Amino acid sequence: MKFLRVLCMALTVLSAISCSATKEVSILYWNIQNGMWADQGNNYDNFVGFVNEINPDVCIWCEAESRYITDSDKKMQMPEDQYLPWNWDMLASRYGHKYVLICGKRDTFPQVITSKYPLRIVKRINGNGEDVVVVHGAGWAKVEIEGKEINLVTLHTYPFKYAYGAEDQALSSAENGGDRFRAKEMQYICEQTVDQEPQAANQLWLMTGDFNAISSVDNFHYKRDLSDPAFLVHDYVRNNTPYIDLIEHLHPGEFHKSTLSGRRIDMVYVTSPLLKMVCSADYLYEGFPSAVRDSSIKKFCRPSDHYPALIKLKLR
Repeated sequence: MKFLRVLCMALTVLSAISCSATKEVSILYWNIQNGMWADQGNNYDNFVGFVNEINPDVCIWCEAESRYITDSDKKMQMPEDQYLPWNWDMLASRYGHKYVLICGKRDTFPQVITSKYPLRIVKRINGNGEDVVVVHGAGWAKVEIEGKEINLVTLHTYPFKYAYGAEDQALSSAENGGDRFRAKEMQYICEQTVDQEPQAANQLWLMTGDFNAISSVDNFHYKRDLSDPAFLVHDYVRNNTPYIDLIEHLHPGEFHKSTLSGRRIDMVYVTSPLLKMVCSADYLYEGFPSAVRDSSIKKFCRPSDHYPALIKLKLR
C-alpha cells in the first residue's frame, strides 16, 4: 500500500509538471469578405464582439481590406476612405492583439495576421515576375509562442473558371484554365514556403486560406470524376508536401462546408508535429458567422460568404 501511495504521488507530480509545460493556443482563420463590409457601418462592433468571445491567440484574416462603401456595391475611390488594411492595428487592439502584419497583398484582397504574440514576416509572395503570378498574394510568417515557433502560410488563390489573363475567357473556362492556373499558383506558393525548409516535416507549420478549390478527399460528397482538374490544387498539396488536411483528418468521412455555397474551399493544413498538438478544428456556423445572402446586393453576404475555422492547440 505504501508503494501505491508513493506511485500515485509521483504520477500526480509528473502530471502537474506536464500540465505546466502545456500552453493552450487557439488560431482563428476567416475570409471576412471585403474587409468585413457587413459590419463596417457598425464600427465593427459585432465583429469585435465575436472575436472577443472566441478570444483567439492568433487571427488570420483573408480579404482583409475595405473595398466597398457601406451598404452598397460601389467601390471606395480614395485610399482615405479605406479603414482597412491601414488601421488593422487599431481594430486588432480592440480584441487584445498588439502584433499585426500584412502577410500577402498583391491587389485589394490581402491576408492579415494579428496576434497576442510576436510576429515576423519571412516572405511575401506575389510571383516571379515572369511566368508565375500569385494574383491575390500569399505570405509566410512566423509567430513565437512560449518559445515555440510556428510557421504560418497564408494564401488566397485565383477565383475564376478561366485562367488569369486569358484573352478568350469562354474557351479558357471550357479548358479548365482557372483550375490549372490555381494549381500553378499553389505549386509556386509551396516552393516558396514549406519547400524552402528541408526539415519542414519535423517542424510546426500551418497553411490556411481561401484556396478557391475543392479537394478529392471530399469527393464522396461532390461525386466527380477523380481526374477532374478541380482537384489539382489539393492533389498537389497532398502528393508533394508534408501537409495534412486537418479538417479531413479530424472528421474522416464527414463533409464540412466552409462557404454558404456549400463547398469546402477554406482549408487548414498542418505538418505532423503540429497535428500532434491539435485538440480540435472546426468551422463555426452559429451566431455572428451565420451567413445569409444580402437582401439587396445579391453578390454579397452578411457577415461573409465564408465561415471561420477555429483551431485549438496544446503547445508542449
